[in-house]
Amino acid sequence: MSKKKFKTEVSQLLHLIIHSLYSHKEIFLRELVSNASDALDKLKYLTLTDDNYKKLKFDPRIDIKFEDGDKKKLIITDTGIGMNEDDLEAQLGTIARSGTKNFLNTLSGDEKKDANLIGQFGVGFYSSFMVADKVEVLSKKAGEEKAFLWISDGENSYSIKEAEKKSFGTTITLFLNDEGSEYSSRWTLENLIKKYSDHIAFPIFLEYEDTTWEGEGDDRKEKKEIKVEQVNAASALWKKSKSDLTEEDYNEFYKTIGHDNEEPLLYIHTKAEGTLEYTTLFYIPKKAPFDMYQADYKAGVKLYVSRIFITDDEKELMPTYLRFLRGIIDSEDLPLNVSREILQQNRVLTNIKNASVKKVLSELQKLSENNQEKYIEFIKEYNRPLKEGLYSDFTNRDTLLELIRFKSTEVEGYTSLAAYKERMKDDQKGIYYITGENEDTLRNSPLIEGYVKKGIEVLIMSDEIDEIVIPTIGTYKETELKSVNKSGTADDFKTEADEETEKKVEPLIKKIKDALGDRVKDVVVSKRLSDSPSCIVADENDPTVQMQQMLKAMGQKDAPEVVPILEVNPTHEIVEKLEKVSDNEFIKDISFLLLEQAMLMEGAELKKPAEFVKRLNRVMTKAL
Repeated sequence: MSKKKFKTEVSQLLHLIIHSLYSHKEIFLRELVSNASDALDKLKYLTLTDDNYKKLKFDPRIDIKFEDGDKKKLIITDTGIGMNEDDLEAQLGTIARSGTKNFLNTLSGDEKKDANLIGQFGVGFYSSFMVADKVEVLSKKAGEEKAFLWISDGENSYSIKEAEKKSFGTTITLFLNDEGSEYSSRWTLENLIKKYSDHIAFPIFLEYEDTTWEGEGDDRKEKKEIKVEQVNAASALWKKSKSDLTEEDYNEFYKTIGHDNEEPLLYIHTKAEGTLEYTTLFYIPKKAPFDMYQADYKAGVKLYVSRIFITDDEKELMPTYLRFLRGIIDSEDLPLNVSREILQQNRVLTNIKNASVKKVLSELQKLSENNQEKYIEFIKEYNRPLKEGLYSDFTNRDTLLELIRFKSTEVEGYTSLAAYKERMKDDQKGIYYITGENEDTLRNSPLIEGYVKKGIEVLIMSDEIDEIVIPTIGTYKETELKSVNKSGTADDFKTEADEETEKKVEPLIKKIKDALGDRVKDVVVSKRLSDSPSCIVADENDPTVQMQQMLKAMGQKDAPEVVPILEVNPTHEIVEKLEKVSDNEFIKDISFLLLEQAMLMEGAELKKPAEFVKRLNRVMTKAL
């Protein structure tokens, strides 16, 4: 027998599940039955497509029974694909996804809040330890000779040893603790199976001891009999007519395939007939999956062919920007032995995918029009992935432009481009926006002072992806999107008075420019500033400060450094007083401070902070 420690992430997760999800402990049965169903799905596919498995006698079923005694046991058996030693190690001893550690770091210690977060993770097999103080997993992989027994108390370690098992599949034995003893009841188990697993496409049998009485009076005798009954409907829910399903049916099915404790935000059930025959059932979770921004995110859509499971690990089934979707695609027109390579090039699947994307976006459009409160819930979780679609899905760009939302200087909460356009001033020359890392910083940026003072709305874009995506849009309904981070935008407000002011301060501008040298691309009189003395902007063809930082973060350290344009406010008291100064060293110090404070406001890095501090000290000394 080999005894091994759980990986750190598993130990952390086990502790959190046991302590944070206690009020949801009944979900353990849903999770174990769902895993058994997956194992049956996988073996069914192999027996139909792989010559090595076609001769196996495949009798798909899930059996559940309980045993009373000194230690109450709950036993769940399936006739699915089974696991060998390596599988047990990989699936029960390790969580292999890189996002797990980051996810665990987001947990707060607030049990109620963490319960919802853990729901996003999908607790799976480990939920067993909420009701059991020991779990045994006896498994034999289909087509192999050896069976293995996995044992753990859910604390720090587990053991694996060779064992005896006649047939392939998996048997999980839960040694129930005091809190779990209620699950050694026929009625409790039957109700839970009907509640959570009625739609599982394989029969679930419950074994129990039934007591009857024979005879009358003193001759009356107790008779005990072991009975086995199928307790689920065993039909594919997604193939049923919408009229035969209730909202509760949809929600319970989602909780099983989505491994979530909450109800979904939205479900979309489609049955297509004609040239292509297929059924889709998609769900949008209330909370974004924890691994949504991880490269190794788990795909949430399962592919079936005529109700036979094909794969749940194919990220090409839906576009990447809709990776938060959970659900089913069931096609009548794909071959059973379709390979992953064929899937990616298959015209049938491509047509299903394209139609499904349009359907999902159409339903989101309806939601935004009919239930704004619920749509804002969606936006808070999924606005950023939709923006990715603007960059990657040109076919549906017009629809996506109507769906995405932005923060704004004019309204609270979120606004659409359409709503912004309705509020535009008659003489306004564009849809103005500012990009950066932090919403509060952007709202207080000198770059938008002049716009706000003139009553011109500016969209606040603080998502990292905005810097990449928004410039590619170009125009929205013939109105240009203009970045206030760029130099040319201010020309929209140029007046004759500005030209006179420029001539007046031209000597000072030249002195500042000479003082800063190659630290700036240019120094110009600002037409956008009202309260601040200076700001920095990027030349029209140069990347912004934020874009440069993003490129460095992506590993492009050799990218040429682009210097900013410094804009100076000629009406600010500092600048007006600087015009009268003759001390060149003092002018130089102030010039650098005007640049450096503007850089700090935009989140740019000061390469020589020590020089900045010395400069600031010299100026403060003179001021005192």
